[in-house]
Amino acid sequence: MSNETRNERFRRLAASRGDRLIREISLLGNLANRKNYDFSPEEVDALFRPIEAELKEVRALFDPAAPSNRKVSFK
Repeated sequence: MSNETRNERFRRLAASRGDRLIREISLLGNLANRKNYDFSPEEVDALFRPIEAELKEVRALFDPAAPSNRKVSFK
């Protein structure tokens, strides 16, 4: 059984997952090369809108005072 504390486990996993996420975001940056790709501002918005929304929601999970936007809706 591991003697790793909850904070140590958080720090280990946060570093690993954060580094992996940064690498993936950097790969998205490669798509900005106009020599290789053609895109419209609308397509860029369509790419980043859900990413930014998810990041905002996940960030709010770390703030216990922030209300959750994750709700079921049948609109």
